[in-house]
Amino acid sequence: MSIELLKRPPDALEVAAKRTKQDLVAAEGLPPRTSDLTAPIMHLTGHAAEIFCCKFGPFGDILASSGFDRQIFLWNVFGDCENIACLPGHTGSISQLSFTKDGTHLVSASTDKTMGLWDLEAGVRVRRFKGHQSFVNSCNVSRSDAPTMICSGSDDGTVRLWDSRRRHCVKTFTNSNKYQVTAVTFNEKADNIISGGIDNSVKMWDIKHGEVHIEMKGHIDTITCLSLSPDGNFVLSNSMDNTVRMWDVRPFAPANRCLKAFVGAQHNFEKNLVKCCWSPQGTKIVCGSSDRMVYVWDTSSRKLLYKLPGHTGSVNDVDCHPTQPILMTASSDKSIYLGELK
Repeated sequence: MSIELLKRPPDALEVAAKRTKQDLVAAEGLPPRTSDLTAPIMHLTGHAAEIFCCKFGPFGDILASSGFDRQIFLWNVFGDCENIACLPGHTGSISQLSFTKDGTHLVSASTDKTMGLWDLEAGVRVRRFKGHQSFVNSCNVSRSDAPTMICSGSDDGTVRLWDSRRRHCVKTFTNSNKYQVTAVTFNEKADNIISGGIDNSVKMWDIKHGEVHIEMKGHIDTITCLSLSPDGNFVLSNSMDNTVRMWDVRPFAPANRCLKAFVGAQHNFEKNLVKCCWSPQGTKIVCGSSDRMVYVWDTSSRKLLYKLPGHTGSVNDVDCHPTQPILMTASSDKSIYLGELK
C-alpha cells in the first residue's frame, strides 16, 4: 500500500507577507509607486493657524513648516511622518524658511522684524538677527560651502546681507524708491542678490559694489517669490499679476532676459506671498495658488502637466523633494500634503 504525501497549500497571510510593496500594488491594479512614502499621499496636520512656508531638508529626510502660529514644526518625511520637534521663539508670524547646505541649521524670517538661525540637532535658536525696521518677508541661504551667507528682504524697503557667524548685518542695500521688498534669493556664486517687491521689477544687486546692475521688467503687480534654478542659470518669479516668469540671470545674457511665462496660478484678495519652485532636475515648475490648487508645468514646453486639488484654502508654499518625485504643499487650511508625482 502506497502513501501519498499531500502538501498543505501555503497560508494566504504567508503569501502576502512575502510580497513586496510593488507586488501588492500590481495585484490590486493600482498605478506603480514612485517613492518611499508610506502611502501615495500623506496628510500632515498639527498647526494651529495658516501655514505660510514649508521646506524639505537638503537630504530629504526631514521637512520644516511654519506660519501664522509663530512656531516651526519639524517632521519626518518617511514612515508615519511624525512631528519630531516644535521650535518656538518668534513673536510674529513666520514668512519663509531656508535650510543651510549641510542641513544642520535652519533660517527663519518673521514679521517680528527679526530672523532666526536654528540648530536642528539641539532644537534651539543660536542666533537672532536684528536690524530690519519692519516685517521681514523673505530670506535665503547661499549655496556656497563656507561661510554661510544669508540675505533678507523687508517691508522697510531694504535688502540685507548677513554672515551666519555674526549677529549684526554685514551690508544693507537700499533702492532710492524704498519700495517694500517681498522676495530675495542668491545667485549660484552668491556674488549677487536677486530681489523683487511691490515695484514689480526683478533686481540683481552686485554685493561688492552695493548697487543694482541688472533690472528686469515684465510683471505688472507685486512679486511674491523668487526661486533659483538647480543649475543657477535661471530664476523664477511669481507675481500677483497671475503669471510665473522665467528669467535668464547669466552674466552675458541678451537684454530681454524674460524667457517664458507660465499662466494658471491665481492670487486673490488675501494677498498672500504665494511661492513657486523647481523640480530637482529643473524639468518641472511648481506653483501654489489662491484657488486651492497646485499647478505643475513642463519647463521646456510650458504645458500644464498637473492641476492638483485637495486643499481647502490658499496653497501658500510648495517644495520638491531633493531625490524622489515627491511634492509638498502647505496651505491656509492649516495642513500639509506630501504626494507622489510620476
